[in-house]
Amino acid sequence: MRMSEVPEVSDVSGGKAGPARPATAGAAPKGFAAGLVLALAGSIAFSGKAIIVKLAYRYGVDAVTLIMYRMLFALPFFAVMAWWSSRNKPPLTGRDWLGVVGLGVTGYYLASFLDFAGLAFISASLERLILYLNPTLVMALGWLLYKKRITRRQGVGMVIGYAGAVLVFGHEISLQGANAAWGALLVFMSAVSYAVYLVYSGQMVQRLGSLRLVGLATGVACLCCLLQFVLLRPMSAALAVAPQVIWLSVLNATVCTVAPVMMVMMAIERIGAGAAAQVGMVGPLSTILMGVVILGEPFTAWVAAGTVLVVTGIFVFTYRAKKA
Repeated sequence: MRMSEVPEVSDVSGGKAGPARPATAGAAPKGFAAGLVLALAGSIAFSGKAIIVKLAYRYGVDAVTLIMYRMLFALPFFAVMAWWSSRNKPPLTGRDWLGVVGLGVTGYYLASFLDFAGLAFISASLERLILYLNPTLVMALGWLLYKKRITRRQGVGMVIGYAGAVLVFGHEISLQGANAAWGALLVFMSAVSYAVYLVYSGQMVQRLGSLRLVGLATGVACLCCLLQFVLLRPMSAALAVAPQVIWLSVLNATVCTVAPVMMVMMAIERIGAGAAAQVGMVGPLSTILMGVVILGEPFTAWVAAGTVLVVTGIFVFTYRAKKA
């Protein structure tokens, strides 16, 4: 998700996982420390998704088959999440179901598939930096659709952040050519799709609750990915993948999808969305580190400079957003 993610703290995604109880000065230190650990672990686990996808591509699998397996293994968990959070709650109306389907398709199915497809052409580091710009896309959509004002500090943050992403992109395209451009475009469209989800999910979250909405919307996305595979690939393609792809998909579905969703939600309950979002800034850094150590991706001065700019830009952007 990112499942670019399921609600990842930074947009929501990173993200708004729903109404959260803000941390207070009187909160128990133990609970606050636990919240920080949960937010940190959730952010790192989310970031590992790109690494697993890149590893799986080494075994010759395509995006349609790979995302099918990820969603297949994640579906039971999200089905249980939807059932559990729906207990003793009124049934969904037709309008509610329409909203759930729309959000599931844009926020989780389309965003996830475009992300997976883009990762076939660009590094995990560039992918994470592009997705990390998601809050700026949410703000841009708010300005476009609802005429929400963009402050000067937010504008400066956007310029800094995009300059960093362009810096890394320019270096990567010089090495890989048109493939890098295509991959970056796919991932950017993934971020746009997820931003659309965020813009329109606010009222649904208030009405259904974050856990129920995530469970239902991701369930819709899982079914869409399974249907996509049935329509585009012969069933024999599911059996033709290497065993490593299966195990990597199980890891992706559990450790990098379901587990971080729960950890981030529990973190927000303990320390509030603002603090959780700040902890989530380790996401790009952890992806780059794992990319270097696990995938052998080069860590150059261009990547370092671009990462500093992106993280700084988003910090400036979100800092002003909270003070406005």
